[in-house]
Amino acid sequence: MPIKQPRKLDADELRHYAMKLLSSRALSIGEFKAKLRLRAADPASIDEIVLQLKEYGALNDQRYAGHFAETRAGSGAVGKQRVLSDLMRKKVAPKVAEKAVSEAYAGTDEVALVEQWLERKYRNQDLGALLKEPAKLASVFRRLRQAGFSTSPSIRVLKRYAAEAEQLEDMAEE
Repeated sequence: MPIKQPRKLDADELRHYAMKLLSSRALSIGEFKAKLRLRAADPASIDEIVLQLKEYGALNDQRYAGHFAETRAGSGAVGKQRVLSDLMRKKVAPKVAEKAVSEAYAGTDEVALVEQWLERKYRNQDLGALLKEPAKLASVFRRLRQAGFSTSPSIRVLKRYAAEAEQLEDMAEE
């Protein structure tokens, strides 16, 4: 059974579709353009719509990235690197993303974030006993890295529970 392609829209229909997209949730300019490309009968009309929405202030990557980074930083669930990679995946310009992330995490103690993350993820377990096992220690370290926390603060916190955490630096360099 073939996949049904969405109907191509003329310029006016595309403008209405663009408004509908923006009313449902915030999008980066890159995400917005990609969604419009799927539906546009005339790809040239996309740039006109995007330019008009930028002028109105409805599309603004700095504001989008700032809000996204502030929200993620405030939750304490992820580190700087994860937020940065998420913004890049959402097609935000690298400089805009880096600025938003650095502002959102300014004054944040990453060691404290790592501690909070460990407490939340392993709240019903004895971390000291769990991290004595090298495989579990490596697994927790990988999870911290995947959550976007830097190597140094992650290892600093893990050393409190297991002396073998120093060996993780070698693993991080590979």
